Amino acid sequence: MNKPVILITGALSGIGRAAAVAFAKKGAKVVVAGRRDEAGKALAEELRSFGSEAEFINADVRKEDDLRALVDETVAQFGRLDVAVNNAGTEGKVGPITDQTAETYAATFDTNVLGVILSMKHEVRVMQGQGSGTIINISSTYGHEGAAGASLYAGSKHAVEGITKSVALEVAKSGIRVNGVAPGPTDTGMLTRFTGIPENKAALVADVPLGRLGLPKELADAIVFLASDEASFITGHILNVDGGHTAN
Repeated sequence: MNKPVILITGALSGIGRAAAVAFAKKGAKVVVAGRRDEAGKALAEELRSFGSEAEFINADVRKEDDLRALVDETVAQFGRLDVAVNNAGTEGKVGPITDQTAETYAATFDTNVLGVILSMKHEVRVMQGQGSGTIINISSTYGHEGAAGASLYAGSKHAVEGITKSVALEVAKSGIRVNGVAPGPTDTGMLTRFTGIPENKAALVADVPLGRLGLPKELADAIVFLASDEASFITGHILNVDGGHTAN
C-alpha cells in the first residue's frame, strides 16, 4: 500500500505512541488522537521528523461526537482511512470486586468497550464506502483469561475480543479486516500504575516464559504486521504478543 492513512487512538503514550512511530518510519500518513493537546502536537511534530505527514486531533473516545469528527477530519485531511488502531484504554480501579461500584465500572467500560464500539462504528462507515480497510483493536492477555483484582479490566478486554471477532464477521465481505492484538506484560506507564509496587511487576515477569517484559516497539511491530498486505488473509484473529504467557 502506497503511504496508507493510519488513525491511532490513545496514541500519546505506551503502545499507541510506539505504533505511531513505527508507521511513520515506514512513510505512512498518521493521525494521532488523544486528550492532551501539548503532548499530541509534540508527537505529531516528532512523526514529521521521520518524513511522515502527521496530524494530532484531540478526541475523547467516550464521546461519539468526538469520534465522528475524528474520523471525518482524518478523511478530510488525507482523503481516506486505511488503518485504524483502537488503542485508547484504561486499567480502571484495581482491587477486589467488593470495592467496585457503578462508577468504577463506567470509568473502565466507557473507555475500553464503548470507546472501541463507537470508534469502529465510524471507521467502518468510512471503510465500507472505500471497499477496503483494516481495524486493529488492542486487547490484553486478560482478554481471554482471568485476573484476580482486575475483574473490570479483564471483563472489558473480554468484551473487546468478542466485539472484534463479531465485527470481523459482519464486514468480511466489505473488504475490511478486523483483528486484535493482545499484549502480555509490557513495559508501559499503564503497567506501572496497574502493578503499583515493584514486587507485583516482578511477579508478572515471573509468569512470562521469555523472562522479561515486552517492549512497546514489539507490540507496535505486531500491529504494523496485521495492518500490512502480508496479513491479507487474517481477520477475526487475536494475536497474542506475550512472551509465551498464554502457552502456560
